[in-house]
Amino acid sequence: VIDDIAEQMERAAQELDYETAARLRDEIAALREIQQKQVITTGQGNLDIISLAQQTSHYVLYVFNVRHGRILGGKAYFPDVPAEHKAAEVLSAFMGQFYCQTEIPHAIPDEIIMPLKIPEQDWLMASLAERSGHKVKLLNKPSGEKKHWLALAHENAQQALIAHVADKLAFYKQLECLQTALQLDNLPQRLECFDISHTQGEATVAACVVFDQQGPRKMDYRRFNITDITPGDDTAAMRQALLRRYKHLKNEEENLPDVLLIDGGKGQLKQAEQVLEELQINGILIIGVAKGPGRKSGLESLYLPNRAQPIGLPADSLALRAILTIRDEAHRFAITGHRGRRAKKRRTSTLEDIPGIGAKRRRELLRQFGGLQALQNASADDLAKVPGISKRLAEQIYLALKA
Repeated sequence: VIDDIAEQMERAAQELDYETAARLRDEIAALREIQQKQVITTGQGNLDIISLAQQTSHYVLYVFNVRHGRILGGKAYFPDVPAEHKAAEVLSAFMGQFYCQTEIPHAIPDEIIMPLKIPEQDWLMASLAERSGHKVKLLNKPSGEKKHWLALAHENAQQALIAHVADKLAFYKQLECLQTALQLDNLPQRLECFDISHTQGEATVAACVVFDQQGPRKMDYRRFNITDITPGDDTAAMRQALLRRYKHLKNEEENLPDVLLIDGGKGQLKQAEQVLEELQINGILIIGVAKGPGRKSGLESLYLPNRAQPIGLPADSLALRAILTIRDEAHRFAITGHRGRRAKKRRTSTLEDIPGIGAKRRRELLRQFGGLQALQNASADDLAKVPGISKRLAEQIYLALKA
């Protein structure tokens, strides 16, 4: 949260908005003071503290994790919630998703402290107990130190919400500048951006991120595992992703973007134009975002249909900042997806090459050791302790992983 506010403070200073910069500076100081109070140890206890803050239609849920009496840290979550929902309903829905959809049952603590009573609280307690294998207590009227922790969580929730709303307002202003710079008739309501990521053609992933006038809509993000192309052919990868994305949106009559950003120059722009023409989709402004000299941020060129020469916006332009914010998010989302796919492929293929290791034994090995890295560090004796792995097979696995 502090890093996000610091970025906003720096942007405000660059834009000569010193009043906003000073306010954000004070928020950072307050947050640091709160963090200093959080380094406390008091006996035993595994619990989570959840607080909630609201400003108009914006909600934030802030979760503190306490393990063995020490606050390990916290994180803010910003759900997309219809305006008519009540705070208790938002909290209940969040807790159901946060705990019941986790793949690690022991992540559910013994006790969860909340700011208010939620609907179907008894049912949720029973569900959490069944999933975790231990009794889970939900407490909405804490006292003593737990009441103090809940107050700390609430302070952090409020600070996170202030930064979140300010960020959305800043992005709206950037979109207004983009509308002016590109002479658009209307302010864009929905923008999508595609990027491709791979390692020398391996495990190619295309990513699509979606923004509206308030910023990212992460629930609408999509990734596409690219197959059946020449490794390293980014143009073919982009074509496949665009076809899959917009054929689906058209067939399902879902919302299409006003603006489509493509990470690339003329070639990628042309590819996007051809795909939309094939699908008979009109009314989308396509912009190719080409990296500048030396790949330096702020020197990008923008390619638009029916324009022979690219457009260059000033490096400190809010319009360019809007585009780069979306482009960089697509890049991050693509890289994350690619790394996950590559790691999964390498992990699976390493074990698949060992005779006698089928899918069931692969799953058991990875489950017992928690991942390939720990598996590679295991001794043959450790491997032999896994159910279904004989001493001879353990030695074969050990030698194969060390090769």
